[in-house]
Amino acid sequence: MGLFGFGRKKHAEEEAKEKDKETDIDIVDESSDSDDADKSAAEPRADRQPTADGERGEDQGPWDVDDDNIPDYDDYLDIGSLYLPFLQGIELRLKGNRQTNQILGATITWGDSSLELEAFAAPKSFGLWDDVRSDLMDANHDAKEQDGTFGKELILPVSIGKKVLKTRIVGVDGPRWMLRGVFSGPAATDPDSEEKKTLDKYFSDVVVERGEEPLAPRDLIPMHPPIGPAERAKQAAAEGKIEEGEDSGESQAAEIPGKPKGPLSKTLETETQTTLRRGPLFSEVR
Repeated sequence: MGLFGFGRKKHAEEEAKEKDKETDIDIVDESSDSDDADKSAAEPRADRQPTADGERGEDQGPWDVDDDNIPDYDDYLDIGSLYLPFLQGIELRLKGNRQTNQILGATITWGDSSLELEAFAAPKSFGLWDDVRSDLMDANHDAKEQDGTFGKELILPVSIGKKVLKTRIVGVDGPRWMLRGVFSGPAATDPDSEEKKTLDKYFSDVVVERGEEPLAPRDLIPMHPPIGPAERAKQAAAEGKIEEGEDSGESQAAEIPGKPKGPLSKTLETETQTTLRRGPLFSEVR
């Protein structure tokens, strides 16, 4: 959506102008008839439910790739800065740039609710969410702070055309990153709804990879076109052979396709990535 740019009015205005230029890549899960093994992998994890204190730790995500107690994310979808769990009946929408292959954002839709995900670079010494939340409240006088699943959250009305929609904005600080989630639909407005519980759980299962790129605080951490579990396994095998010196010619196969260099600009003109190949749970952008 690009409507919540850290409370900086200039960024919000620029992104509003770019909105008409942006189109989305729809990636839909149509795996309802998959076998039991696929279903068990796609269902939300029942052993790690998000708690009400909002703290990342040994038992609650979102997770960093270097966390000691990180869940197994081998079956997650890799989009660069984020590893996304599979969920039955999900729709994933990505904003992408056809010319550069850059991915600029991800939105998860489940039922009548949506969750927009973006990961931002943060300083080593302190988190971003307190400052970001303060900026948003200063720039949006209708915003209200509340205690929620992930600590301090914001309820922010957003005008879309003639309608006013309520969104719930959460932020979680990790090592040199902040993951922001923007919930809409019942996941934002009904605390007892199944959609809120499911998407809160989804958010807490996301794995973040900051990477080593030199990024300024609040830069969007680079994403790339989706890579499914099978392709990731193939790349890992190729990288293993290279490390062992068995076949140096496979280095090209081990590279991530379309991985951008350095920070991403949120004002890039975006177009639809048109060529999709149906995967087991998602279509994969090619």
